[in-house]
Amino acid sequence: MANYVATVSWVSDGEFSSGRYSRAHEWSFDGGTMVRGSSSPSVVPEPMSDPVAVDPEEALIASASSCHMLWFLSLAQKAGLDVRSYRDEAVGVMGKDEWGRIAITRITLRPNIVFAGPEPSEEDLARLHHEAHDRCFIANSLRSEIVVEPAGRPR
Repeated sequence: MANYVATVSWVSDGEFSSGRYSRAHEWSFDGGTMVRGSSSPSVVPEPMSDPVAVDPEEALIASASSCHMLWFLSLAQKAGLDVRSYRDEAVGVMGKDEWGRIAITRITLRPNIVFAGPEPSEEDLARLHHEAHDRCFIANSLRSEIVVEPAGRPR
């Protein structure tokens, strides 16, 4: 198997002891990409959080969506389909889990996929999404419910 590394770095702005410290930080990845991270402004108010930065909750939703998309594209290509574009406006819901803890309790993926040439049947599309979900490493790592609702095809 493989190891994956993300480096998370934070430096005090001098307000730590007051509790009004900045939650802004950096994520660095092995390929050299750096992303500004912060707590969500819905959890920690501005100016202690940075609304422009990516918060962990958004990153989790994007990770689940990205993993599903990558598996879907691989499976669609192997099935002989010609995918021209894939756009997912994924939504995560935060609430209390079965133990009363705050958690992302549901992730809904809403992929809008454009095909060149013949489109798959509803049944074939559902099968591809189901298989992509089963193979997604991120989905397999989460306890939250992940629902796929292809655009224009609410389930």
